[in-house]
Parts: sequence; C-alpha cells; structure tokens
Amino acid sequence: MTDTAITRCTDWLAGVGLRPTRQRLTLAALLVGDGEDRHVTAEGLFDAASNAGEKVSLATVYNTLRAFCDAGLMREITVDGSKSYFDTNMTDHPHFYWEDTTELTDAPAQELEIRRLPSLPAGAEIASVDVVIRLRRSPKG
Repeated sequence: MTDTAITRCTDWLAGVGLRPTRQRLTLAALLVGDGEDRHVTAEGLFDAASNAGEKVSLATVYNTLRAFCDAGLMREITVDGSKSYFDTNMTDHPHFYWEDTTELTDAPAQELEIRRLPSLPAGAEIASVDVVIRLRRSPKG
C-alpha cells in the first residue's frame, strides 16, 4: 500500500472516530485506497482481500462493513431484499443494477427527477429513498 493510500485510509477512519485496526485498514485500502468509489458485496470484498494475500475472515468483513455503515462511511443498498451492496459514495444518487452480471453502478443523479412521494403513514418520517433501476441487456445490443 502506498503512503498516500495509507494516509487516505487512516484519515477516512479517523474522520468518524474509528480505530485503524489492521483489518479495518486492509479493507479500507481495498475500498478507498485509490480514492475511487466502490460498490462491493461482502463476499466480493472478502475475495479481493484473499487475492491480495490478506488474512481476514468473511465474518470480519461483514462486521467491518457494518461498522463502516454505522459510522457513516458507507451505505448499504439492498437489491431483491436479500443481496446487499456497500457503496462508498455517500452522496444522494440512484443506481443501475445489471441483472445479467449482478453489478451495481451509479446512475446519473442529475437526470433523476422525483416530483412527489406518497403520503406517509401517521407517525412516520422518511429515513432515505433508494432508487435502484434494474437493467438487462437488450437483444439488439
């Protein structure tokens, strides 16, 4: 890991008061070490860590991702009610979900227009609105 990546990861964790443990730094490096945003699954991040020669359990990956979400570093996007992706881009933005590759990508936020939401039940307030646009490749290419 480069000095820039180490600094970026340490600052990312310190900014929300998370202790920079070896496991957190390892996973943070894979998530934000290069300064790019990511959409990852826990299994995908576990595989990336394993391929990088890092020893971290799948349970640790899940726990670390949960800690990152709880600290406000990432957000969880659920697709199909069962598959979770973790997004390092914390701005409000929609997503494309590619059904054939199960890849989640950012959609252009400036092109999304929501004019009105349904009336809320009594005693409720909006926590967030997630927009996931499901795509499949058209037969015409």
